[in-house]
Amino acid sequence: MQTNLADFIKNSPEGQETDAILRSCVHCGFCLATCPTYQLLGDELDSPRGRIYLMKQMLEGQPVTEKTQLHLDRCLTCRACETTCPSGVQYGRLVDISRGIVEKQVKRKTSVTIKRTLLRKILPNTRVFAALFKLGQTARPFLPGRLKKSVPPKGKPAEKWPATRHKRKMLVLDGCVQPVLAPNINAASARVLDRLGISLIKAAQAGCCGAIAYHLNDHEEGLDAMRHNIDAWWPVIEQEEVEAIVITASGCGVTVKEYGHLLRHDPKYAEKAASVSKLACDISEILDAEFKRLQQLLSQPRSDLNRKTLSFHSPCTLQHGLQLRGKAEKILIAAGFELTVVQNAHLCCGSAGTYSILQPKLSQQLLENKVSALEAGAPDQIATANIGCLMHLQSGTALSVRHWIELLDERLSCQE
Repeated sequence: MQTNLADFIKNSPEGQETDAILRSCVHCGFCLATCPTYQLLGDELDSPRGRIYLMKQMLEGQPVTEKTQLHLDRCLTCRACETTCPSGVQYGRLVDISRGIVEKQVKRKTSVTIKRTLLRKILPNTRVFAALFKLGQTARPFLPGRLKKSVPPKGKPAEKWPATRHKRKMLVLDGCVQPVLAPNINAASARVLDRLGISLIKAAQAGCCGAIAYHLNDHEEGLDAMRHNIDAWWPVIEQEEVEAIVITASGCGVTVKEYGHLLRHDPKYAEKAASVSKLACDISEILDAEFKRLQQLLSQPRSDLNRKTLSFHSPCTLQHGLQLRGKAEKILIAAGFELTVVQNAHLCCGSAGTYSILQPKLSQQLLENKVSALEAGAPDQIATANIGCLMHLQSGTALSVRHWIELLDERLSCQE
């Protein structure tokens, strides 16, 4: 694709990056077949190729309108198009940069601005979010059906976290909403790793990965959250000689793995950010590397275990963002679970961070389609790998939805 970027961006780092991305697109249209919003709406401007044309026009200096903002807002940033693209177009980076520019040029309605600001300020703040969640849980029995569904059910409380006793150590990203909604996920990860001779440790003060603010187009606020985490992790990285930073929410994993790229021009943080990105691993990557040892644990005699059928929902951030397909599924099969076939498994469930709140109509359509696909194989329960997807799916099904690491932890506990 030929480009002629406008002066306002041409010579900036973002301009150089967007120019390279745009030039790599060959208009082939393969992305249309895997774009969830194009599948629903049938409008090419709600496809990656159409949005790329809109972004190109904006970056070349043409007027930016509410129409441009609407079509970019409707994008889930699921990155299924990146998996499909034969030219390697980094669409996710292009849309992030372009949304930031649009945000400065197109004024939103006051009500929308307030909603987006509240999301940026409340969700990453664990204390504030926990207080509001507790209030919502108290009122939940008295809420009408539709409103009740918007308040997530309380997750399983955190069980015992093993003491730090092994030479091998790994850090864990605590996150922001996950410790409130499902605190047992990281605790289950710690117990599984403890059985493998690895101690999972926390770093005080580390919090939100920065994705919420960054993807709501407040890039500087998002980058500040990333810097905050680096500052919290760095002393532990240096003192404890940790092997990895373990991330159990795949949405956060994509962001942490991009710290090095996003902070590459920050002279104070560039080197540390690159090191953090290299250390960042999804829990499935860690267990895949330890698979032989894990198989030995799983092969031990079991106390009365029933073979359960699972539908596994692979989050977009896991299969498209991190490009980690099949690892969690392989581990679950080794643990004795039978996995159903899920049609259109590449399509998004509609959670997509804050998308389910900001684009409720499209999100609910995608949720209904995803739940139908997951329930088609008559599973006993549903497993996933991201807290946002977990809560979103649970709002649309009567089946139990769990993080797969909790199921593995329970299976290993039955064998002890």
